[in-house]
Amino acid sequence: MSPTPVTFSLPTAPAGYAWEATSEAVAERYGIPVDQVARFDLNTAPAPPALAARLLKAGRLDVPLSEYPPSDYRRLVAAAAARYEVSADELLVGAGADEILDIIAKAFLPPGGTAILPAPSYAMFRVLTEQRGATVTVVPRLSAADGYAIDAPGIREAARTAQLVWLCSPNNPTALPEPDESIAALLAFMAVDATLEGRPLPVVVLDEAYAEFTGSSLVHLRLDYPALIVVRTLSKAYSLAGLRIGFAIARWELIAAMGPYRPPGSVSVVSVSIGAEVLADRKLPARIVTAVIAERERLAAALDGAGWTVRPSETNFLLVEFESPERASAIAEGLLQRGLVPRTFPAEHPLAACLRLTVRDRTQDDRLILAAQELAASKR
Repeated sequence: MSPTPVTFSLPTAPAGYAWEATSEAVAERYGIPVDQVARFDLNTAPAPPALAARLLKAGRLDVPLSEYPPSDYRRLVAAAAARYEVSADELLVGAGADEILDIIAKAFLPPGGTAILPAPSYAMFRVLTEQRGATVTVVPRLSAADGYAIDAPGIREAARTAQLVWLCSPNNPTALPEPDESIAALLAFMAVDATLEGRPLPVVVLDEAYAEFTGSSLVHLRLDYPALIVVRTLSKAYSLAGLRIGFAIARWELIAAMGPYRPPGSVSVVSVSIGAEVLADRKLPARIVTAVIAERERLAAALDGAGWTVRPSETNFLLVEFESPERASAIAEGLLQRGLVPRTFPAEHPLAACLRLTVRDRTQDDRLILAAQELAASKR
């Protein structure tokens, strides 16, 4: 179920990856109705917000579906700039955060270059680096006891010879933000190093896909570290993953450098129209986040009661740790047989003994809780 890199003999050949099995494929493999498959592996919401559903039903679009969207996404850019309190020339729109990350890699990571990756983190960081024909320098994160925080001194040292640094806070899949001020301090040290050594600042990408769950953002740090790009999305706290809307926020110079790599119409007319309207509702993400947090705490407590070790979370998913990779694999198979799809990790992954589980609605989560209880009982 997890992306698996394929190594090619030619460094210029694009890397290939296998993505998550579809719900139809899971249903066929385990002989269950497709409508009984519940996705606990994708960190999405079980339903879109009512506002988006109403707008979609009304069909109020900026231009007809027979036309391309405006190539500058002007209304969506204006709405996002107002929401994130930046200027329009500091923001770039993409088809989800993943396209934004892809554009960043194309703009700032040359073939033969180097990117720094605190691991474990979001799988696409490695994917995009390897697809650019660049080298991934892994800096392992600290232990679970230390909240899987970044090794800031290790990143600082590795970044001396890198063009790009991938960061994610709150981090996927460990579910926790970086400690207060740690990223700000890291950026300050990196700026000093670059100045003293007379070299350009490495571009730092800070993926804040889950920032609304913490109620804070580091977008203001772009003013102190001009090579910082913050990535935001409507997929998580806005429950709109299917619309594929993401943003890069950075100094205008970086946004201008990314512009030539942006497709002119990858974000649909529907996404542009609904995204602009949804962003104008300042109360929407708070309502969704409050509901998710309440359900997250209920789910975590129930899974803990079933004997599972649930790690702390400040996102819309839980990281559950088992006594061994073999036990995690057995639990995953038991869940799949019941139509419940977890996020698993390959044997060589530092979280191989864990499963990542999305917080869904109460009905789906109750199925997961019952499965955990049954699997625990079967072990006795």
